[in-house]
Parts: sequence; C-alpha cells; structure tokens
Amino acid sequence: MSDLLERLRGRGWRLTAQRRVVAEVLDGDHVHLTADEVHARAAARLPEISRATVYNTLGELVSLGEVIEVATDGRAKRYDPNAHRPHQHLVCSRCGAIRDVHPSGDLLSDLPSSERFGFTVSEVEVTYRGLCPNCATA
Repeated sequence: MSDLLERLRGRGWRLTAQRRVVAEVLDGDHVHLTADEVHARAAARLPEISRATVYNTLGELVSLGEVIEVATDGRAKRYDPNAHRPHQHLVCSRCGAIRDVHPSGDLLSDLPSSERFGFTVSEVEVTYRGLCPNCATA
C-alpha cells in the first residue's frame, strides 16, 4: 500500500474506488503530475472516472494537507504527494520536469535576522532551476 493511501486510511478518509485510484496514481517519491496527467492515468485504471472527480479529489487532498500544489513559471499546477517530508524543488527551465531535493542545512535558520525585517518566518520554499539531463543534451 502506498504511503499516501496509508495516511488517508489513518485519517479515516472514505476511500471510494475513484479516490483510491487517484491516490495510487500519485504514489511515488518524485511524482509531480498535472490534473490532466492524473486523470489520464486514473482513467487507464478506472475508465469511468470523470475529470471533475479527479479535480475534486485533488482539491480535497490539498485541503487535507496530504498533497502539495506546485506552481512553476505559469505552467499547469502539479500535485506532489510528498507533503510530510520537508523538501524543495529542482525544476527544468525548458521542459518543466520537477524533482524533489533535500538540501543539507536549515534553510529557515540560514536567513539572518537582519534580512527578516521583523517577520516571524515559519516556512521556506526554494526552487532550484536549471536544465535536466535530457534538455541539456538536446
């Protein structure tokens, strides 16, 4: 059983066939699919699943904090099931591929107090950009 499915079961979230297949499609460490990609993969497993059901399920998963909505450079939103392990993203500037990365150090405490301007900083989002191996050789 996937980590996401385990978390959802632990919350007592009602796992209909449609919700289950969406959660299964999202399973993995470096999964960052668009809603349309989730729908296509879910429909391959459960042909009767509607696009609206996929969008609604993704919205619920985001609201529950079980999936992170990732928006980069005006591209379609992507959905990241790695919501419970702090990480940053590495994004290809050409094709939009996204990978989870775990930089060493504490990014939150690395910001000097002189650069906080009185803010109480509670979280950090860093996006690293570059070319993925496929785009770099193309």
